[in-house]
Formats: sequence, structure tokens, C-alpha cells
Amino acid sequence: MGEALAIVAALLFALGTVLQQKGTLTTEAQENDPRFLVQILRRPVWLAGAVMQAVGWIIQAAALDRAALVVVQSLTALSLVIALPLGVWLTNQRVGKRELSGALLALVGIVFFLSAGQPQGGTSHPSATSWWAACLSTTALVAILFVVSRNWTGAAKALTFGAAAGLGYGLQAAVTKTFVTLIGGGIVAIVTSWSMYVLIISALSGFALQQSALKTGVLAPAMASSNSVTLFSSVLLGVGVYGESISKSGSGHVGAAVMGLVVAIAGIALLAGSQAPEGKPAAGAPNPSPAA
Repeated sequence: MGEALAIVAALLFALGTVLQQKGTLTTEAQENDPRFLVQILRRPVWLAGAVMQAVGWIIQAAALDRAALVVVQSLTALSLVIALPLGVWLTNQRVGKRELSGALLALVGIVFFLSAGQPQGGTSHPSATSWWAACLSTTALVAILFVVSRNWTGAAKALTFGAAAGLGYGLQAAVTKTFVTLIGGGIVAIVTSWSMYVLIISALSGFALQQSALKTGVLAPAMASSNSVTLFSSVLLGVGVYGESISKSGSGHVGAAVMGLVVAIAGIALLAGSQAPEGKPAAGAPNPSPAA
């Protein structure tokens, strides 16, 4: 059941991301002007994407309550593959052999990782030390990527902003797995838990960074870096924080599982070399319709 919910969440994340990119490209503010984060709130198409993302998060939370973090995040990473044809339709993205090859590698790698490794859940009560280490290391890496990305443009900027967003989303998913266990305890248990506030901070940080990546107009690098880093960081957090194992079948299958993960990340990295769509609209200009 958790796996099926993760796939539904991936569908919603894909559609939501493309709709949000369409909204960011019609704002008056330029890429380095943070005012576009306010302007997108007045774009109906962006708001529709935000609703899709919110529903996707709720379904992802339900999936995390029923399946291992590594499994759920591997399946939701498929949102990149789903988003490619949607990007062609809605934001004039260019999808050629490179993009198709990357999408195929990502799909095959994720399926192989899950079938060969069959990841299993660990503890439901991680230690405070592991959480501190996860939060501080994530914060430091996000800060470094943010500073670096400010000096770049185009696909490189989309890649680094997306990677920073991926770190935030990876932490968000890990904390969500703990947060959902508090819901049955009532409002007092929720508002007095540290997980609620880390969840909000990681979600808002990931949101701002992902929108900045989408604002560059290049969908594949933005989503490729975000999804690959989210997947990789989720694996590390699943193993390091929750004590999840990559394989239940012994060390003989760990290598095959890791190989599948590497293939998936290689496919996503291949997508990161995608070029900006021709005729990318200037900020504030309406997005042209795809050619017939």
C-alpha cells in the first residue's frame, strides 16, 4: 500500500512542479530578485501547482507511515520521468535523446534498486544525536550550495539551486516519517514536538530553493538535481537516522541494490545536462504555446 501511495505522490509532484514552473516564468521579477516568490502567489497556474504539491505531500506522508523511507523516496523520484512530457506540453521544454536516455536510466535504476535490494524499515524512534547530526549537516550543505548558485546562471544555477532544494526535501521527508506518528496524540503532542518546526523550516527552505531553480526556465536540471539529491540524502538519512537496511537478503544483494541506485542517479545526472527550451520567455512575458 505504501508503494502505491508513493507512485500517486510522484504523479502529483510532477504535475505540480511543471505548473509551478509555468507560474514562475510569468512573473515580472528576474531570477535574482526574491520578489518573484511573492509575485507567484498571484498566479493561478502556480497556485494550482501548489495545491498538487500539497496533496502530494499528504499522500507521501501516508506512504511514509506504511513503508520504509528509502522505498518511498525511490518511488517519488520517478516524478522527474513523469514531468518530462508535461514540460514539453506546458513550458516548451526540449526532450531529445539525452533526456529520454536519462529518464530510462532513472526508471530502470530505481526499479532494479527496489527489486534487488528490497529495503527494509529500521527503528521508529531515532536518537537525538542522529537527528542533530542530520539537521546540522543538511543546513551547512544547503548554505554552501546557495552561496555558490548565486554566482551562476542557466542550467548550472538550476542544478545547484535544485541540489540545495533536494537536501531540504530529503530532510523534510525524513522528519515527516517521525511527524506522522504524532498525529494520533492530538494537537498538544504536535505543537510541542521539535519535528513540527523542523518540518516547517525544511519545507519552506526547499520551496524557496526549488522555485528559484524553476525560475531559470530549465526544467530537467532543476528537477534532476532536486530528485537525485533528495533520493541520495533520503537513503543516507534512512540508514543513518532510522537504521534502515538497503537489503533484507544479506550482503550479496547489497551490491546489486547500490548498483541500481547508482544507475538511477546517473540517469538523473544525464538529465541535468539538458538545455534551456528555445524561445524561453523573459520574466513577465507570457509563456508561448508549444508549436503544433
